[in-house]
Amino acid sequence: MSISKHRILIVDDAPANIEVLDHALGAEYEILFAMDGETALRLAVDEEPDLILLDVVMRGLDGYEVCARLKADPRTQDIPVIFISGLAEESDEARGLEVGAIDYIRKPFSLPIIQARVRNHLQLKRNRDMLERLSMIDGLTGIANRRRFDEALDHEWRRTRRQDTDLSLILIDVDCFKPFNDNYGHAAGDECLKQIATALSDSVARPADLVARYGGEEFVVVLPDTDESGAIAIGKTLRRTVQSQALPHAFSSVTSVVTISLGGATLRPAREVAGPELLVKLADARLYEAKRAGRNRIVWTARAGAGGSERQGR
Repeated sequence: MSISKHRILIVDDAPANIEVLDHALGAEYEILFAMDGETALRLAVDEEPDLILLDVVMRGLDGYEVCARLKADPRTQDIPVIFISGLAEESDEARGLEVGAIDYIRKPFSLPIIQARVRNHLQLKRNRDMLERLSMIDGLTGIANRRRFDEALDHEWRRTRRQDTDLSLILIDVDCFKPFNDNYGHAAGDECLKQIATALSDSVARPADLVARYGGEEFVVVLPDTDESGAIAIGKTLRRTVQSQALPHAFSSVTSVVTISLGGATLRPAREVAGPELLVKLADARLYEAKRAGRNRIVWTARAGAGGSERQGR
């Protein structure tokens, strides 16, 4: 299995400095570069580098201002920044650290020192990222938790809005789960949720798609760049997959095995004034309709601007 390279953004208005750093780091890391602060800020948002090497003295925005803006933006505030600068006064270094940099390297720099510090800071970032990932996993099912869902939905809403593409979301409720818990016991209920989580995750193939536990016996699926017909097809697959597991449920009012109800919505964020909470609201309303219509089915809303459509099926 191949492991993707860490991505480093080099920001310097001198091409020679960029070339030297690229030569020293390019074999081990994926290198991006910017020659001004505005470009650096845009790339930091769009490309999400793992580390930024930032010059202080540049035309336009200087490095201090770029770093301050990076740290003020929730989308980029966790990206480590190392200043590489010809400013050698102690006060210059102190200012760099005060605006949020994790390190300050003076020019002329030693390439072995640059390589070692980059390697060390990336290792620290890997450790932090691992802890962050663990904090976003549901303890029972092992899939993403509500916190991870909230972050992913916000991220995909902004991304699909920039790219003017569709974003779909499916809310899922396990049918008649309270009678299951009451009659089979909570241990069996937990095992049931684990098996459903595995079935849902195995049925969603693309890396960008996210299956998460929404709370209790509810799950949610985020489907970026997916139109109404594609998302409905995935929803139908999810419903069939769970039912095909044939988990016994003698106390269900639907059928003799565990089933799920699904409510979904598709929006084009670029055409919406509201935020991602609208997508959740629409999907939740459709989930209510699915349960009211007899459960074990999917109901869908697709909306483009002020118009819309509703579909339901099994």
